[in-house]
Amino acid sequence: MTGHAPIPARRAPHTPSGGAAPQPVGYAQLWSADPAGWAAAGAAWRGLTAPVQRRAGELDARGAALRPGWSGGAAVAADGRLTGLRTELDAVLPALIEVDQVLAEFATRLSGAKARLAAAVALADAGRVLIDRSGRVRADPAVPRPVERAGPGVAQVAAAVREALALAGAADREAAGRLAELSAASGVGWVSVPPAGRPPAGAGPAEVSRWWAGLTPAERRWLVLHEPARIGRLDGVPVAARDQANRLLLADQREALLAQERRLLRRAPLGPLEVARLARVMGALRGLDGLAERLAAPGSPRAYLLGLDPAGDGRAIVALGNPDRADAVLTYVPGMTADLADARGELGRAARVLDRCTALAPAEETAAVLWLDYDAPDFLHEAAWSGQARDAGPALHRFQEGLRASHEGPPARQTVLGHSYGSVVVGTAARDHGLSADALVFVGSPGVGVEHAAELRMPPGQVWSSTAPDDVIRLARPPDELARRAVLGATPLGPAAGLLDRTDHELWFGHDPSDPGFGGRRFPSGRYGHTGYWDPGNPALDGMARIVLGR
Repeated sequence: MTGHAPIPARRAPHTPSGGAAPQPVGYAQLWSADPAGWAAAGAAWRGLTAPVQRRAGELDARGAALRPGWSGGAAVAADGRLTGLRTELDAVLPALIEVDQVLAEFATRLSGAKARLAAAVALADAGRVLIDRSGRVRADPAVPRPVERAGPGVAQVAAAVREALALAGAADREAAGRLAELSAASGVGWVSVPPAGRPPAGAGPAEVSRWWAGLTPAERRWLVLHEPARIGRLDGVPVAARDQANRLLLADQREALLAQERRLLRRAPLGPLEVARLARVMGALRGLDGLAERLAAPGSPRAYLLGLDPAGDGRAIVALGNPDRADAVLTYVPGMTADLADARGELGRAARVLDRCTALAPAEETAAVLWLDYDAPDFLHEAAWSGQARDAGPALHRFQEGLRASHEGPPARQTVLGHSYGSVVVGTAARDHGLSADALVFVGSPGVGVEHAAELRMPPGQVWSSTAPDDVIRLARPPDELARRAVLGATPLGPAAGLLDRTDHELWFGHDPSDPGFGGRRFPSGRYGHTGYWDPGNPALDGMARIVLGR
């Protein structure tokens, strides 16, 4: 029989005990494995953080209510016991999120192994080769030998099956090891105080990564628990730890926004400035709740919270899939008006590229990051200047360096994509600081701050651009060019001058990156306007995914 017949079985990550060697993953076990079930199990563990945090808060409240009437040795002992219980509850929080991460990443790698196994079965069908329930590959005796030689042979199919099983086995061993460490920590203590030293202010991601590597798992959990604001935004710290730290901050950040909302509402009637501030706070709350809903979703890919700041218009860095483990990583920088209120929608654009990558290469692990860690312009008069793009450059540079520093295994293919004003951010950062990226992509760009692709410090052929034929960004001409056209248009020479115009490819922030004269490479877009590059029917979506995959 061919191996694509379903076989009811389910296999947990093997946890070594008594020194026994882990057993290899079998063909039948992999074929019937349920990655979604493991991801859901991880989400259930993560879901325990909220009740644990509530119980810890209740202990605090009860202790605070009792302390004024307490005195004597018994009161001191009881207070110490309450404090100890609160400490124990707090200590388990990073571990609960870590279990979710382990199982979600196991599910992702299991999905990749199953995709490879499905490809092996398809290969067997094409070559009319048989695979039995044990995964043994043999020629079909009913097929004449000339026909057998016309397609994939037994050796090729067997190698494909072995590759899929090896990938599943590696995922199994790794997940088992990580869960075993957590199990051991539950007996000896989840956390321990790390050495006093911390990376100095301004330390680069590589230095941060070396510092983190020198800590024990228990010391890392202590830092996540006690210094989440520092760890959550520190480029060079692994994505998993940043996610744990930022998730622990979510409830407090939401409460701070609610407190701002209550203070403003108590001032009614509100003046114009207070009304604008209240609208901003309410928008940030909606955005935060939208992100929290996505962070709580049990499906694949798992979301990782790498940065969140509700102040002002709000900022967020969210990854879909773990960039530290992916073969290809997309960093998406949105444009004008992007803020925390819009973060869920902007994350949806990154998700559509990721979905297309998965469709094109189901066996490869890909991650996509929404990088909204800058003050995007709110109005056209702000978007007319590059100051906010220049201000964003150092942070984007550090973030990309951090992805390189914390990545596990061979370097990932890193792509940075900017849309609209976000392309100005990406181009300015590449020009002024350099970006740790293998490809830059600009869509709907008003110019990227340079006149030629060579100024972006990228390898030849790795600067890409697409502008829809009906994108209004094509009208974003430099101020002096707009004035010149207005003057010429009022004269009899206007039409002739337009035909002879050699500055037609100059946009507000430099040469149009979609013009062949810019020196980059173009990919097509349909007539979907300025915001439709991610629409399912637009060839630009396929183009972005293929660039991310290096195709």
